[in-house]
Amino acid sequence: MGKSSPDAQSDARPDGDKQVFTTGEAARICNVSQQTIIRCFDSGRLQGFRVPGSRFRRIPRAELIRFMRTNEIPLDRIDAGRKRVLIVDDDPNIVELLTEVLQRDGRFEVRSAGSGYDAGMLTAEFRPHLIILDFMLPDINGDVVCRRVRESSATASTRIICVSGVVNQDEVDRLLKAGADEFVKKPFNIERLVERVGALVSGPEAGASGKDN
Repeated sequence: MGKSSPDAQSDARPDGDKQVFTTGEAARICNVSQQTIIRCFDSGRLQGFRVPGSRFRRIPRAELIRFMRTNEIPLDRIDAGRKRVLIVDDDPNIVELLTEVLQRDGRFEVRSAGSGYDAGMLTAEFRPHLIILDFMLPDINGDVVCRRVRESSATASTRIICVSGVVNQDEVDRLLKAGADEFVKKPFNIERLVERVGALVSGPEAGASGKDN
């Protein structure tokens, strides 16, 4: 058997867990030849670094994602095994807490937005599997965000958990009618919320609408 290219060496971790890729791994993910990736690397179109003392090229995850987006290559394969979660809340403490806990869990890729406008932009770009959505945002209410998510064919199946500490039952009902899968009242139990996130993104049978106090 012939020797493989030094850049093709890989470990056994799923792509969703990896932070640095060989050119061989990048080629497989992008569905192009390894020589194409090497040419892009050597020309500067794809940034990375060389392993000191060797010919090995390495590409950081963030740079490979940038390259894939620039060239309209679907991100599904690089994110295989992890679910994308978008946190929409204007309270930085809530965002920080949820981001830290979800990222530490290891099953999720997490982004955040602080307004309905930013949420709309990120939803189109990030294509989250699930949105944790504060009801009262600086610019619009959560039910408006829910409706916009449901009206787009690209995000119609995105799960939505709405959170708030000040809404009444009529508003909860309006959120659920607008497309939210669940409502969670603040302050919430962070462990229970993570459990619900995991359950909702694991399959349709786990996504029944309801209220969680």
